[in-house]
Amino acid sequence: MRIIYSILLIFAVGLGYYFWTGQDNPVDYSTQVKPIINKHCISCHGGVKKNGGFSLLFQEEAMADTKSGHPAIVPGDPENSPMIQRLKETDPELRMPYQKPPLTKQEIRILEDWIRQGAQWGEHWAYIPPIEPSVPDEIAEARAGSASSDFFVNEIDRFIYRDMESVGLKPSPRADTGRLVRRLYLDLIGLPPTTEVVDQIKNGSLSYEKVIDQLLDDPNFGEKWASWWLDLARYADTKGYEKDQSRAMWRFRDYVIQSFNQDKPFDEFTIEQLAGDLMDNPTREQLIATAFHRNTMSNDEGGTDDEEYRIASVIDRVNTTFEVWQSTTYACVQCHAHTYDPFKHEEYYEVMAFFNNSRDEDTADNEPLLRIYPDTIAASIEELKHWMIQNTNSPSRVEDEMQFIRTLEPKIHTHLCTDFVNGELSDTKYLALRHKGHCALNNTYLNNAETMVISYSCWKEGGRMTIRESNQEGKVITSFPLKKTNGNAIEFIPIAPMQDSVDLFIEFTNPLLDAQENSFRVYWFAFRPGLPGQSQPEFDKMNRKYREIIQSKPEGVSVMVENPPYMHRVTQVFEKGNWMVLGDTVLPDVPEVLNPFPENAPRNRLGLAQWLVDERNPLTARTVVNRIWQQIFGQGLVTTVEDLGSQSEPSVHSELLDWLAVRLMKTHDWHLKPLIRDIVRSGTYRQSSIISERKRETDPQNLYYSRGPRFRLSAEQIRDQALAVSGLLSDKQYGPSVMPPQPDGIWQTVYSGESWRTSPGEDRYRRGIYTFIKRTSPYPSFVSFDAGSREICITERTRTNTPLQALVTLNDPVYTEAAIAWASRLIHERASLEAILAQAYYEATFREISLGKKEALVKLYDESLAHFEGNHTGVKEYLKIGPDGITGVNNHIELAALSVVCSAIMNLDEFLTKT
Repeated sequence: MRIIYSILLIFAVGLGYYFWTGQDNPVDYSTQVKPIINKHCISCHGGVKKNGGFSLLFQEEAMADTKSGHPAIVPGDPENSPMIQRLKETDPELRMPYQKPPLTKQEIRILEDWIRQGAQWGEHWAYIPPIEPSVPDEIAEARAGSASSDFFVNEIDRFIYRDMESVGLKPSPRADTGRLVRRLYLDLIGLPPTTEVVDQIKNGSLSYEKVIDQLLDDPNFGEKWASWWLDLARYADTKGYEKDQSRAMWRFRDYVIQSFNQDKPFDEFTIEQLAGDLMDNPTREQLIATAFHRNTMSNDEGGTDDEEYRIASVIDRVNTTFEVWQSTTYACVQCHAHTYDPFKHEEYYEVMAFFNNSRDEDTADNEPLLRIYPDTIAASIEELKHWMIQNTNSPSRVEDEMQFIRTLEPKIHTHLCTDFVNGELSDTKYLALRHKGHCALNNTYLNNAETMVISYSCWKEGGRMTIRESNQEGKVITSFPLKKTNGNAIEFIPIAPMQDSVDLFIEFTNPLLDAQENSFRVYWFAFRPGLPGQSQPEFDKMNRKYREIIQSKPEGVSVMVENPPYMHRVTQVFEKGNWMVLGDTVLPDVPEVLNPFPENAPRNRLGLAQWLVDERNPLTARTVVNRIWQQIFGQGLVTTVEDLGSQSEPSVHSELLDWLAVRLMKTHDWHLKPLIRDIVRSGTYRQSSIISERKRETDPQNLYYSRGPRFRLSAEQIRDQALAVSGLLSDKQYGPSVMPPQPDGIWQTVYSGESWRTSPGEDRYRRGIYTFIKRTSPYPSFVSFDAGSREICITERTRTNTPLQALVTLNDPVYTEAAIAWASRLIHERASLEAILAQAYYEATFREISLGKKEALVKLYDESLAHFEGNHTGVKEYLKIGPDGITGVNNHIELAALSVVCSAIMNLDEFLTKT
């Protein structure tokens, strides 16, 4: 009888466990089912392939009939679901996954339970708007004990401690003052502190919190944090591709620096960059901000198709927008529905429609350009604007003229000309006709324009251009001589007003030319209505001033400008991502899985930007919080900072991520400085980075943050730190990019006469963020330390450790010059060698030098001194690399030897690493 009772008890427990696991504990689709599907099933049954007519990407596809005529999933009935049956097959020709290892029993059990519970689809956590979680209570602080009492500073520490405690870890002690202050300075302004600041904190005359506030207000803050954003914005000083010629984009870099320094709210920062030109009465700063999406590469190589590369830029803008603001691998959707995340192929082109109506057309001059007028002309523009307001009742007409003054848009590029006879597109870009040559410019919108503005260059007199309606027999719209010019010129030509769009027939004669000779190039046309107020006494004066402004040649920066309605482009789906195979027409819209488009928002880039920073968007705040955390700790709370989709690494700190995201939006009103302050104030941040053996075994990647961050500095920081310690670093801010020393022969770009010319004076010692970036040949020492070429958006730089890095810091002229300058300053202290070495080590690391290291440096000094004493020519050649104006050093041999030691200190791990 006892045996029977035991059997019944076991059966009851098993039955209870079955119902408890299968019914009372619902299977979570996002965390349990979706990972199994992504790992084993989706490659054959997803966005790219739908073998057997079965797809697991979207719920409606998963529950639909397959090619067999029946669904593979029968909600509530796993035993009769073909999906489960095929997973359990023993015949290798029938079992799924086909020709791959079978699922484990546990994985199959999860899928069975999921189907038994109704196959609820659910949503991935990242597509659900963050809701502020409760902060863990203070009981954890009591459990932590006195040894960890100084760990708890703010709410961040409670979240981290709870997760840390779950795996049996405890916080590390606080970092020593020198390391912590150096860490803080490098994280907030990218430069090391002075010894005076560290000493003040040590003696209690300056508080840690006060230092945080000082650094957040420091002008160097924007320079440090802009470097991260410029990686995302793919900012560079050249166009990319074959010629890779220079272009002036540095004003965008300055805008980013200023925005970080001003603590511009991130939602405003977003809207200005994506749609500053579409805001009401945009400022020059807001227009410059739109250069974010003009950082795309452009290809002016002869023979390229401008429309192909225009589309390449538009596609890049779509991909970059979703990578930067949504941590989403949206580029996949260009060719097919996303393999792992719920984004449909058509949705890609609905988003593309937001970007498809910008004026840029991959032209050689990178138009549209925001013309940066000098103050004298800017005053005339304001006077002219006031005149127009007084003489018209149409604000839109005033704004139209102001846009033309600012950008010379809208205009018609002559690469659109067709049907050439005795002419061609010169260099595949510009209108060129020989004697009695002609071409067509079809579907040209004139809208009763009174003036044609033409940009051209002409090198021989005697030519005349005539423009007719439709064909050679059509009505003459205008006829005018092409005057010889000194380079490019802009002329105003009166034309016969015509309504709507017409086909233009352009012909040219010049009997002075040889049969195959060309004498001009036309770059663009613009058809303008003329200034209002023609009956007013001062009209001629204002019209003359207007033309002088248009004909001037100010500096410019590439910006976004939207097409007017009559130049609107239709957006169509590219079949399998091929821009030449067009499918259905689509309208601007956003992916269905994300938040709805804001009510009353315009269906353009401005509306898209507003959608991105809507508090209902599940990804934007999480993305920026995750990346700010990654900049400080070396890894994100979600380690895959480029992807918060269903293939992202699961985060052990999801509640902290959401708490910070909600706090950013609601408490900090999208300001980033308070978020950064929260993080660097925390006890989590202040921990020592020294790792115990147990923590190395339990948490080698520091995913639970039981110790402080430790990782190599960025390329720019390593160089900036060397210049700062040496005393060479310039504090000059903003302006055109500079060219610090680099080895000869790096620039060998074809079809370009440009060369690297080392900047004079303090410009050679400016911070790394101001260094000229040539995409096909980036600054070599930056490349060695994993900086990118900025051809595409860079979400996270890799960190490598290669011999090339040591060769850079030991031999690059920048580091050698810094070592010599540093040694020169130290020699002036007139102290003993051991005192000088102790001081140098402390200035570099803010730690006291150990006896072993001091002995090693003394030995290196003695060996270097012996080497240089018998090599005066070598001393002279070595010190020649140093900065000009080294005075007061009587013994150059000692200076050279000490410079070698300073170079060695700058190559220590303590110097190159943030600890």
